[in-house]
Amino acid sequence: MADGDAQAGRGQGRARRLSWFVRTRRGGVVVGAVVVLVAAGLGTWATGSGPFGREVRYCWGAWEANSGPGFLSDTVFEGDDQGARTSEETAPTPRRPAGRCEVALRSSYTGGDGGKTSWNTRITLTYGPAPKDAAERMEWIGAYLGDRAVPLPDGLPGASDGRRGLLVLPERCDTRDGRPAAVTLDSDARTTWGEGGSMRAKAGLGGIRSVAGLLVSAANRGMEAAGCAPAKPLRVSSPVLLLPEEETGLFSGACRIKGLEFDEVTRKSLAYQVGAVTRDLQSCAVRVEQGDSRYFDALMVAQPRLAALFDGTTGSGAPADGWRGSGVFADDYKVVRADCAGRPVTLLMVDDLTEETTPYFTAFTNAVTARLGCPPVAPVASGGSER
Repeated sequence: MADGDAQAGRGQGRARRLSWFVRTRRGGVVVGAVVVLVAAGLGTWATGSGPFGREVRYCWGAWEANSGPGFLSDTVFEGDDQGARTSEETAPTPRRPAGRCEVALRSSYTGGDGGKTSWNTRITLTYGPAPKDAAERMEWIGAYLGDRAVPLPDGLPGASDGRRGLLVLPERCDTRDGRPAAVTLDSDARTTWGEGGSMRAKAGLGGIRSVAGLLVSAANRGMEAAGCAPAKPLRVSSPVLLLPEEETGLFSGACRIKGLEFDEVTRKSLAYQVGAVTRDLQSCAVRVEQGDSRYFDALMVAQPRLAALFDGTTGSGAPADGWRGSGVFADDYKVVRADCAGRPVTLLMVDDLTEETTPYFTAFTNAVTARLGCPPVAPVASGGSER
């Protein structure tokens, strides 16, 4: 073969090998650089597919590029001027059963008028124990199990609202001090434009059912790396439950619970969300509509592995006079655990209020126990509810 033909052949080969990161965008050609990020000895490619046909996976090998959810798909960048997906991760180990992974997407588009719009998405995955501090743990539990979260399918001990999710791992993965380990997933997506305009956007997780699959995949890989994987991997195959109703700002009693009433002025600024209402999980979230800030989150947990998240935080005695079971009433949370219809249930209220919230907690607690068919956990005033 002549030198010229040989060089041409080598050039064509290089072109074929590099074509995986060359894209046509609105009539232009953008060549993306290959970036290798190394974190804790683990490297990940900063694009959606690998060089020379190599498969690209993220987060301890749990998530494969172009495998389903939008944030893993190369098509998420189509039509943009620039786009990149990067990942940094630290995998759990038997000696250090904690891990973290972040997948970040950045892209932008310049319109015909020269205005630029940018999209930034960050998916954060963690593997590790529930927080040690009791107040921090209550906040953590309420964030993942309350508001719009519904239980994961197939009896998996976890919940998701489509933007975030939690899956508690089997007991064999517990820490030495008895805290359950869990895999959590959080997302943050934002669109910015012009002179600093910004708004929240969808992260491309694909909905609650998709989040359940992402959690299960990450949990299986994380447990393998930490040395506590069960004989059979966790799996998800069933559909998810739907919320009983949408958020509403028109109400007399929040979440249709007698006793969760507010004065007329306060009520006008609030909205509530009925969350899950099952034998294992029930929640009620009340929000201040301006800014979507929390008024309070109320939660009942009876699923055994989810309930284990509260172990060591409910004290050894009743939280107040007339209450059944054991619990703690702190400044920013109230938690109580008691037997209900033959099994323990744990009830939690987390709030940012300065006023006394025990009457609200009482109303929620007694509404839940009545639904479950067991004696009240909270004291009941003569003639009915305490409020």
